[in-house]
Amino acid sequence: MELCGWGRYPRIDAQVSYPRSAAQCARSMGGAGSVVARGLGRSYGDSSLGPRVLDLRGLDHFLGFDQATGVLTCAGGVSLGDILRVFVPRGWFLPVTPGTRFVTVGGAIASDVHGKNHHVDGSFTDHVSGIELLLGNGERVAVSPTEAPELFHATCGGMGLTGVILSASLRLKPIRSGGIVETTIRAPDLDAVLAAFDDNAGASYSVAWIDCLARGRHLGRSLLMLGEHAADGPLAAPSATPWPVPFDLPAGLLNRATASAFNALFYGKALRERRTRRIPFARFFCPLDALADWNRLYGRPGFVQYQFVLPAAAGVAGLREVLGRIAASGRGSFLAVLKVFGPANAHHLSFPLAGYTLALDFKVEPEVLRLLDQLDRIVADHGGRLYLTKDARMSEATFKAGYPRWQEFESVRARYHAIGRFASTQSRRLGLQ
Repeated sequence: MELCGWGRYPRIDAQVSYPRSAAQCARSMGGAGSVVARGLGRSYGDSSLGPRVLDLRGLDHFLGFDQATGVLTCAGGVSLGDILRVFVPRGWFLPVTPGTRFVTVGGAIASDVHGKNHHVDGSFTDHVSGIELLLGNGERVAVSPTEAPELFHATCGGMGLTGVILSASLRLKPIRSGGIVETTIRAPDLDAVLAAFDDNAGASYSVAWIDCLARGRHLGRSLLMLGEHAADGPLAAPSATPWPVPFDLPAGLLNRATASAFNALFYGKALRERRTRRIPFARFFCPLDALADWNRLYGRPGFVQYQFVLPAAAGVAGLREVLGRIAASGRGSFLAVLKVFGPANAHHLSFPLAGYTLALDFKVEPEVLRLLDQLDRIVADHGGRLYLTKDARMSEATFKAGYPRWQEFESVRARYHAIGRFASTQSRRLGLQ
């Protein structure tokens, strides 16, 4: 069948298996050639694509929960949305929430996803206490920060290239309300929004929408959103049915004029310099989940999401150069999100490092791909790297420069029977075995 990531680019033909147990996973891995695991298909590019794919949505059951400690054990195909639906009414929340709840636990571990609280709570796997992994030789092993730690650190952020994540244990956080107190701050330029991040470093959650087409003295104008769990109120899980996008929009509808108009309206909606309100948590963490199949807005050719991180010391200069290049190109993103990262963790291929991360969406077209090649050089020159979960076109040289521990990652894969057994279209493009 034809498969693609959330960006709908690239597309490949794949043989797909649908195991519902560990034993079926092992049988599906039989025969010649490699396989790659896939969850809900929300990685943007080709990291869950390959000639043979294991669709793990059937591994979707809870295994245990400790009410005293908040430790949840579940199968790898359980979605973050499932966890929120069941546990928010009981007063528990995910320790780290990415921009969509339609992600499996296995996918969140493989991508080591981050959220709006990395500066205080780290990434998703910093709250994972153990993983059960199916190796390439059919063996099932338990890994954790203390048990086979080298395999744990390769699996977390390892893009599914060490084995199949059968189950995991993670620590949930207690909450007293399903509401979020959101404060929005207008920032007229890049310096102002970075200063606002610094001034509000103690906020539990922070994220900025940034106008990537603004130029001159308005370069980097933004809306910074801060969030805190409300101290009281009803505990409620997401219930609204997403609005559908029933067909692919014409690709030409998204252009410089419409992007400029959208950005001006979005920035202008914040009528005051600072506004505080209470909103449901889903609106704060996963606003695009309210629109089903929103990837169809970019038309049949699809889109790429370009997300990079720059170390703090080079962040201001690097961001200014990237934003200047995008504004000059006229190919702005409708969705441009800026966050601050805290320190990196010990995983071989985890994306975050202390500094700034910017994510942008671009519809697929030759001029955009050439622009992204230019941005790659800027990011590399400033010591940054690109996020593998969003990547659809990074070169092998760019990957290996941004992830200097890739050889150590490969050596762990070799020791644990992953070479030749687990591979994706992305891993081949990036020069991994």
